[in-house]
Amino acid sequence: MAPSSPQVVNRIAFVLKGYPRLSETFIAQEIFALERCGLEILIVSLRHPTDRTAHPVHQLIRSALLYLPEYLYQEPRRVWRGWLRSRRRSGYRTALRAWLADLHRDPTPNRIRRFGQALVLAAELPKNVNHLHAHFLHTPASVARYAALITGLKWTVSAHAKDIWTVPEWEKRIKLAQARWVVTCTEAGRSHLASLAPRRNTVALCYHGLDLERFPAAPPRSNGGDGGDPEHPVILLSVGRLVAKKGYEDLLVALALLPPVLEWRFVHIGGGALGTALMRQAERLGLTHKIEWRGALPQPDVLAGYRQADLFVLASKIAKDGDRDGLPNVLIEAQSQRLACVATYVSGIPELIEQGVTGLLVPPDEPVAFAQAMGALIRDPARRAALGAAGEHRVRSNFAMKSGIDVLAERFGLLSANRQALSLLNVSQPLRYAHRLGQDAVFQSTGSPLREGLVSQQSRK
Repeated sequence: MAPSSPQVVNRIAFVLKGYPRLSETFIAQEIFALERCGLEILIVSLRHPTDRTAHPVHQLIRSALLYLPEYLYQEPRRVWRGWLRSRRRSGYRTALRAWLADLHRDPTPNRIRRFGQALVLAAELPKNVNHLHAHFLHTPASVARYAALITGLKWTVSAHAKDIWTVPEWEKRIKLAQARWVVTCTEAGRSHLASLAPRRNTVALCYHGLDLERFPAAPPRSNGGDGGDPEHPVILLSVGRLVAKKGYEDLLVALALLPPVLEWRFVHIGGGALGTALMRQAERLGLTHKIEWRGALPQPDVLAGYRQADLFVLASKIAKDGDRDGLPNVLIEAQSQRLACVATYVSGIPELIEQGVTGLLVPPDEPVAFAQAMGALIRDPARRAALGAAGEHRVRSNFAMKSGIDVLAERFGLLSANRQALSLLNVSQPLRYAHRLGQDAVFQSTGSPLREGLVSQQSRK
């Protein structure tokens, strides 16, 4: 871990499940953007990286890294030192009671590991870290919560997708009651969490949005073919992890249902545990010769994939364990490149795609309907172009990353003298409407120790 500058008084530790990760570009983009706003960050990772490559944005991030013991048995001395130091803290007994109560309800090795990681985190946190922020409401929030109880620090959380829908309700209620604030990236997720929170304003909507600097407008795109020319097949693209909630099993069935007269090729970008099973399914369906599995790729290659494709497809659904997408960032990325999309009515997707205007939506778990939507757009390049243009306009008008970063920067105590501050205490409408005022709105919450520290620090410069 790199030492911090001694003049940095306020620093925030971002607790992540793993870093860096190709599948979590939105977190890296957020960290880099907040660094540019002046936020001092320590990245705390519960796991070491497993991806062979990284995105360019990872190379731009300057925050120091702290890797906690991924498994406690791998670093027993470090865990022992963490316990010796943490048990002297005034909040240790409170944290221990909270953990034992959680363990009684969830007697798993994972629960034990999270408390051990929290002991190490509490013991090794630099003295200038005065706030913990977890990405994801499940294990990262557990570690942040236990460490916050030990140290007496405030903690907050960004909730996303699987963590919202698979964490038990009792655990969500506890975390929502103890976190200082929570943001989440879809209205569907916000309304669900708000229904469990004891305070009305605990949970706010904050779309990830798109970094327009990394996804500039695509070069002029030809209308493409109509599925009738074997020399120029329509290119279908999907980007996403090969996991149940992405619906790739249904998508393969839908591809097999397309009329044999249509000429198309399917390209997939992303890794995942179901890769082998899906390739076998494609072989059984007689699709192997029409599919290219490219695996996980860095962002520049993904961008090139969007620009080469004619149609983007994502058959998201609710998995058996309740896991589901939030608002998949790949849909925003695809639309930013003027790429027409076919997706499903799941979670926050309808918040982005307006049926028949900026894309096509069908019910989840219905391969026949998905095949019909794909077939219609394969045959109609003019409609693909119209949907792509409308989608791009909506994304660039309403889903720029900067609006969400302004919300986060304010909540972390950063102020911009050149922007108009809007007090949440005076907002009569829900936060989701205030968020859509655009890039020039900064939300000002009062009573933040981070704000007081940073403002006083800035005034001394």
